Amino acid sequence: MLLVVGRIGKPHGIRGEVTVEVRTDEPEARFAPGSVLVTEPGVVPAEPGAWRVPPTLTVESARWHQGRLLVVFAGVVGRDVAEALRNTLVGVDSADVAEPDDPEEFHDHQLVGLAVVTRDGERLGEVDRIDHAPASDLLVVRRPAGSPVLVPFVKAIVPEVDLAGGRVVVDLPGGLLDL
Repeated sequence: MLLVVGRIGKPHGIRGEVTVEVRTDEPEARFAPGSVLVTEPGVVPAEPGAWRVPPTLTVESARWHQGRLLVVFAGVVGRDVAEALRNTLVGVDSADVAEPDDPEEFHDHQLVGLAVVTRDGERLGEVDRIDHAPASDLLVVRRPAGSPVLVPFVKAIVPEVDLAGGRVVVDLPGGLLDL
């Protein structure tokens, strides 16, 4: 499974450097020189012979500039080639990501697809995705009938995550399912 670590933005300068919208907690590790990132192109060019985004990009250098990450990828020379990368998602294979040291910490891909059940065992749905909000992360729960439910991913509401059992136990406050 591809874990997105960034989205390539606009070119910076004329030599192929690009801005990257970071989507990882470890940008220094993910964008270290020599890192190979899998690509998911934003737009595939229609013209024959146009430069196409390769399946992987290798980081040549990365630096922070005014709060933005600027990256040079091997083989990307010039502003036109850098522009062709715009909106390309870059990521790593989930198999290459180490498990968190903290037993209370989880990667998004570990939670997606888990069954969501109450303390009494009633199945409410399954985790569709994780939204990273300013106050707390939110489990987006896809329900069999009805609209998705946003569940704050905090210990008081999600007391148990059972990866081996494939489930997340929730203790929802009254009315949360009615929102």
